[in-house]
Amino acid sequence: MTSSYELSREAYAAQGVDTEKALEILGRTPISVHCWQGDDVGGFESSSAGDPGGGLAVTGNYPGRARTPGELRADLEKVFSLVPGKHRLNLHAFYLETGGKTVDRDQIETSHFQAWIDWAKSLGIGMDFNPTCFAHPRAADGFTLAHRDEAIRDFWIEHAKRCRRIGADIGRALGSTCVVNVWIPDGYKDLPIDRVAPRKRLIESLDAIFAEKLPEKDEIDAVECKLFGIGSESYVAGSHEFYLGYAVSRQKAVCLDAGHFHPTETLADKISSVLLFVPRLLLHVSRGVRWDSDHVVLLDDPTRAVMEELVRGDFLGRTSIGLDYFDASINRVAAWVIGIRATQKALLLALLEPAKNLREAEESGNHTARLALLEETKSLPWGAVWDEFCRRHNVPVGTTWLSEAEAYGQETTRLRS
Repeated sequence: MTSSYELSREAYAAQGVDTEKALEILGRTPISVHCWQGDDVGGFESSSAGDPGGGLAVTGNYPGRARTPGELRADLEKVFSLVPGKHRLNLHAFYLETGGKTVDRDQIETSHFQAWIDWAKSLGIGMDFNPTCFAHPRAADGFTLAHRDEAIRDFWIEHAKRCRRIGADIGRALGSTCVVNVWIPDGYKDLPIDRVAPRKRLIESLDAIFAEKLPEKDEIDAVECKLFGIGSESYVAGSHEFYLGYAVSRQKAVCLDAGHFHPTETLADKISSVLLFVPRLLLHVSRGVRWDSDHVVLLDDPTRAVMEELVRGDFLGRTSIGLDYFDASINRVAAWVIGIRATQKALLLALLEPAKNLREAEESGNHTARLALLEETKSLPWGAVWDEFCRRHNVPVGTTWLSEAEAYGQETTRLRS
């Protein structure tokens, strides 16, 4: 009996697509899984638990939030067992472990993250890292690296410097380059008079942070823009234009977050322009609903468009793909799994496009054929290819993963309440 995958393989071959090549590329493309979905962006500092601040708002009260590093790592292990492929962990600095000691953010060291490094090494995965410039008394007025108070700026500069060194140590220890991404909430709720001074201060702060040269094989720097947030609806110092100019002039990676732009902007359209001028791209795959609300990623048109652009432009080798959302209204483990699998499905669909036929139609000026082929491609049997990918990686096929996630919730996470 011919398997559904063999039939789908033949259907794609008729369009000039090699499904085996698509599966091979998908299998070696990791997703950097964000730790903060598991504990509602709480971190493990007593001063910040339960109140992320910085314009971040986590809604919902589904039981079972991870309360300790051990619980969070256990949840992540369950997630990794339900998604195909080998992935990464994206860790924020306030998920440190200090053994009960109070360590402020300008004093953090690699030793405070050694348990995370050891855990990642045991799983054979890489890690990425982020300064945490929110949920702290010195960020209470909404400004950090662009603050008018030099002492506050210096505090956050030192924090970010240490994060870069920690990231380099992580990359070296795991043998996998660590992307260290700088995002700050700095902005005004209402109309500012002086838009330029905070941005000048931000340039000075960033230059101080990046002054130390670190091996690129260990650590890559990225800067992340934002359109607005809660409490910074009228002005954000680190806008897209600001960070694009900074990244081009300093040759840093740019982080594009799917929820950080106006709802009518197309993130996919920015990718080819940005990568003409910067060495690398960091994508935060998210789903904004009406505003930057960081909903669970779905297999929707915006996510598909982003992955299509990465494949069509041959940008996968210069792009790091991570997730960034937090939903406390549903099973947190399931939220992770839904988002990871949706992102991978979007990438698979992009890899299964009949690229040669589409390019030939476009280059010959046959835009009718281009549009027709794009539409017909949507009905090709890609689901069977996805199921084959899951089978080869020994993870649940179809919705069978959901029963495992729900059982884990009943047996483990719900008991935390």
